[in-house]
Amino acid sequence: MPRLELDRPDAEYADVRRNIIELLTTARAASARTINAVMTATYWEIGRRIVESEMRGEMRADYGERLVERLAVDLTKQFGRGFGKINLWRMRAFFQAWPEKQILSTPLKESRSAASLSEIGSSLLTSVPALSALFPLPWSAYLRLLTVRSTEARAFYEAEAIRGGWSVRQLDRQIGSQFYERIALSRNKAAMLEKAETQEPRDVITPEEAIKDPFVLEFLDLKDEYSETDLEQALILHLTDFLLELGDDFAFLGRQKRLRIDDTWFRVDLLFFHRRLRCLVVIDLKVGRFSYADAGQMHLYLNYARENWMKEGENPPVGLILCAEKGAAEAHYALDNLPNKVLAAEYQMVLPDEKLIAEEMRQSRARLEERIQKEIGPTEHTSME
Repeated sequence: MPRLELDRPDAEYADVRRNIIELLTTARAASARTINAVMTATYWEIGRRIVESEMRGEMRADYGERLVERLAVDLTKQFGRGFGKINLWRMRAFFQAWPEKQILSTPLKESRSAASLSEIGSSLLTSVPALSALFPLPWSAYLRLLTVRSTEARAFYEAEAIRGGWSVRQLDRQIGSQFYERIALSRNKAAMLEKAETQEPRDVITPEEAIKDPFVLEFLDLKDEYSETDLEQALILHLTDFLLELGDDFAFLGRQKRLRIDDTWFRVDLLFFHRRLRCLVVIDLKVGRFSYADAGQMHLYLNYARENWMKEGENPPVGLILCAEKGAAEAHYALDNLPNKVLAAEYQMVLPDEKLIAEEMRQSRARLEERIQKEIGPTEHTSME
């Protein structure tokens, strides 16, 4: 697209552009915080109501179990994902770990401006927006804090996450490295606390990532079919068409299919069903070079698919890892999960040749990069790598 020339100095335009970018970035970050705060407050309130209902039905030992099961069915039917039994039990645990008395006596009240504590308390049962002011961390952070068994350690991590402005990744890293235990033994606690405030590059979460957090998408009942880059998405679309053109064996089931293991979210790039082999085919695309970590992640996907997606009478799922590195491409089938060598041999005979798929990915990438370079120019294109 030709560059438009303005009747103004370049410095003036650069200033306008910088201010608008800053405005949009700030607005997006604020939107992500607001959605997360309302969601967290809602889940706390759901947990409170479950606990209160259990207390009224405490004469029946299994009342809580049956209550959660029935709620899970009804809420999922009406609101979609995110309200299964596991999540409802987490909301209940969330309220129990942060009870009403603790929420109203939190140090956060010092930073809560206009509304007095009594005003917030009186609106607690009716106003989620008022309650949301008391939850400065995102829902995923509270879920991570729930895994900390020690009450003292949990309170420490929560306070430091708020004080230091930790992202969820930063919080996860500090808990995983036993920061609370290490600082208790340290002679220079101030230095350790100061160092903990420094973010590593991987800790940073952009507003776009915060909005596309699977927990947020579940809460808003939005689809989350997206790839990290335009190049990846284009390659996935090309691969889908290519496999469907190989014959009628491949039946397309989904793109960017989500799965959750413990509190970690994963996305399978493509999911097919192979009619002749009667099995699921899980496909994972990597734009970079193949690594052993990719194989380990694929086996994780296959184990999950076998336990949760496989139907009666089907054969075990098979995985296909595609690495479309610039200038080269690799394809690897994961067949180690098959129960016997006969079945593995049948899979190898029927499934498309790895070299054929790899060559198609190499050519597809080359064509896509050439087209992108023509459309947006070499400077912007290199930023996609």
